[in-house]
Amino acid sequence: MNPNLNEADTPFDLAMRPADFDDFHGQTKVKEQLLVMVEAAKMRGEPLDHALLCGPPGLGKTTLANLIASAVGSKLHTTSGPQIERAGDLAGILTNLQARDILFIDEIHRLHPSIEEYLYPAIEDFRLDIIIDQGPKARTIRIDLPPFTLVGATTRAGMLTAPMRSRFGIPNRLDYYTVDELQHILMRSARLMAVPMEDGGAREIAQRSRGTPRIANHLLRWVRDFAQVKAQSVVTQSVASQALTMRDIDETGLDEMDKRFLEALIHKFDGGPVGLNSVAVAVGEDASTLEDVHEPYLVMQGFIKRTPRGRVAMPAAYRKLGLVPPLSGQTELF
Repeated sequence: MNPNLNEADTPFDLAMRPADFDDFHGQTKVKEQLLVMVEAAKMRGEPLDHALLCGPPGLGKTTLANLIASAVGSKLHTTSGPQIERAGDLAGILTNLQARDILFIDEIHRLHPSIEEYLYPAIEDFRLDIIIDQGPKARTIRIDLPPFTLVGATTRAGMLTAPMRSRFGIPNRLDYYTVDELQHILMRSARLMAVPMEDGGAREIAQRSRGTPRIANHLLRWVRDFAQVKAQSVVTQSVASQALTMRDIDETGLDEMDKRFLEALIHKFDGGPVGLNSVAVAVGEDASTLEDVHEPYLVMQGFIKRTPRGRVAMPAAYRKLGLVPPLSGQTELF
């Protein structure tokens, strides 16, 4: 599995985080849209419109939420969908907000539907209706809230309920980064870490980082350690290649679990179609981890295809494993 892709931000992640939008490299379209929203809100003297950030893990959703709060000069309150278990949890968060504060809910697709019902009037009318007691004694208490901005983040936009999605308008989708963008990010990180690194070393790491800055920065830490022990601390293209090969990360960024995924799909299930749960059992990994972490990159690279009947190995997957693709049949969607 890729390093820390599903984990909360570590102190290292926080140290590498850009301080403002000028220092944030990549996601140009999303960044421009957010800057327009920020400037418009400042000009009107109003709270920022609610924003939804979508995309795979590690692309910068939490970083952008921090930059939004910094740009509008507001305080950021951070939580996640699984942490809000009861209406009281949500009430405690909302009643602590000040005017124009930013509430960032990560994994917003994992909010319980009953919690969402309490959230709708809060983000639309800035009020919170709390039901006290049950049965004949039940009564509703209305709490007025200061105007605030909700920034939601999700790795699974398709799992958002339609009412929740409609509250945000147009979502901001983050895409995988290019090699050039990752190389720029890695050179910045190397300067912050005081790691001597050549352009070739940065590019080698970028090519194996699956288009994801978080992975790139964590691979840089490993390459730094390798260089310090094996290569007089200087990260060259050759040193980076040796270091990442030692970690079983190939030239296209596939790691051991990615290869096990492809091998199981081809050798155990004849190339598919096969359900994800069956693949998860075969490789000894959780199905949600495969779906969130490994599948998006494998699909983007053209190694597998998602179909209504299950996952199917594409010709590129066979070639990746040194096999001859079948002439017809299982690589097609029926």
